[in-house]
Order: sequence, then C-alpha cells, then structure tokens
Amino acid sequence: MIELRVRKRLIGSKGPFELNVSLAVPANELAVLYGVSGAGKTTLLRMLAGLDRPSDGRIEVDGQTWFDPARKICVPPQERSIGFVFQNYALFPSMTVRRNLEFAAGRRNGPRVNMLLKMAELEKLQNRYPEELSGGQQQRVALARALMRKPKILLLDEPLSALDAEMREKLQDEILRLHHELELTTLLVSHDRSEICRLADRVFTIKEGRVAFEGLPFQAFQTDRSRPDGAMKGRVVDIVTHNGTVAILAAMLGDSLQVEIPLDERQLHQLMQKRGWQPKTSHDVGS
Repeated sequence: MIELRVRKRLIGSKGPFELNVSLAVPANELAVLYGVSGAGKTTLLRMLAGLDRPSDGRIEVDGQTWFDPARKICVPPQERSIGFVFQNYALFPSMTVRRNLEFAAGRRNGPRVNMLLKMAELEKLQNRYPEELSGGQQQRVALARALMRKPKILLLDEPLSALDAEMREKLQDEILRLHHELELTTLLVSHDRSEICRLADRVFTIKEGRVAFEGLPFQAFQTDRSRPDGAMKGRVVDIVTHNGTVAILAAMLGDSLQVEIPLDERQLHQLMQKRGWQPKTSHDVGS
C-alpha cells in the first residue's frame, strides 16, 4: 500500500544529519513510527502528505506514484488521499465543530458530516467552538475532520500526547475502531510504549535518520538490541520481600512497561550492598 524511500538533510538536537529511510506498510495495517524526538518521524509523515519535499527518493501509494523527482512527479497535498491529525489538532477556532467538518468536506450538510459526527459521538457538541471543548473532544473533532474525504491513509502525529492516561486509553480504542471500520491504512507517531503495544500491527524504530528496527511491538521493546547479551535496560522502582524470603524487583522499561523479577538471596544481597536499596516487607506480593 505504502512504499516510501526518501532522503533529506535535517537539523536535529545533535546537529545536521541525513534522513535516509526505506519502508513499506501493507494495506489496512496500523504502523507506528517510534524513536527519540528529532529523529525525523514527523518529517516522514509530512513527506507522505506532500507538506514537505524529500531531496531524493520515491513515494508510491497503492500503485500510484506520488513523488519521483527523476520523472518530475510531485502530487500536490490536496490530490493525495490523506487524512492528517496534527499534534495540536489545528482546528479552526472561529468555526463550530460542524463547520470544521463541513469545511473539510467542501460542502454543508453532507451525509458524511452527519455520519462522522455520530460515529465520533460529537452530535451534542456540533454547535460548540474548539475553545469550549476538552482536549479529548478536540481530538475527536480533529480525527473526524481528517476522515471527511474518505482517505486511503490516516496520519497521526502524537495525537494523544497531551491527554491524561484515562482519556488516552479511551481514544486509543476510538482510533482502533475507526481504523478497522473504515478499512484505513494508518501511520502513527508515538513515544508511548503501552499505546504502541496496544495499537500497532508493525513498528518502525527510527534512529539517527535510519530504520533501526522493523517488526512486532513486543519484539521492539522486549530487549535492548544494542546489548550483545540481550539484557533489558530499565529503572528500578521498588523491591518488596514476601514473608522475609522471596524478593520481587519491580522495574520500568521505558516510560510504560513494568516487569516484576524474582530475586534470589544472593541477588538481593548484591543490590543492597551496591545500591543501598532497602526492600519493603509485604504479605500481598503478587495479589
């Protein structure tokens, strides 16, 4: 469905670097671009949407060439079948919810406007302005607006990053439902590992302008692949002993994934010696 091979010089947090990425996303998959800030993930979305131009490469969607400088092809953004949800939602503040959708549709009172208002549970909010909506409600409006023209591809640039955990989880379900119901091919930029594991069919880890990993979410996060022994790197958040014998170490891997690791007496003693950690005592470990 999507074949993208692009190159472009960018400026990152460590200075100039070359974005040189080749990736393919099959039709109807939900793929995630993951990596540190400044790696080029948003630029890849913008290139696919036609909002940014590669210095070289090729972009092909469903057998149609959207970008190929050798053949002097660069399809303009309005002719690409793309729905784009930006990180800040980019809603028109002077327009109501309904008018934001109608503007995207290019007509008033179209049947798809009513259908998406209902699908996104916005019917009771259709006459409100963006400033009168919560962050989660604005996200639903931005998502509905992006789907107005029946796009082949939905691009999501960290659309849930500013929301609290409960609202993020609810809207993750909404994104997944719409992705399946409308048979979309979706490309999501996210830093949230739990979100990625919940939503993604495929993960592309972008590192220093290259695709460093492609595969399933659990494969992307189960080990630190820079370590030859496959050891995981994480942050210890707690150590608890049960009845004075069994010790459990709780560790965070990244910002989201938590694992519990049983420790024998020798391992517990080493941690206490080296780090000065004092375990808590509990009779409810594992409950």
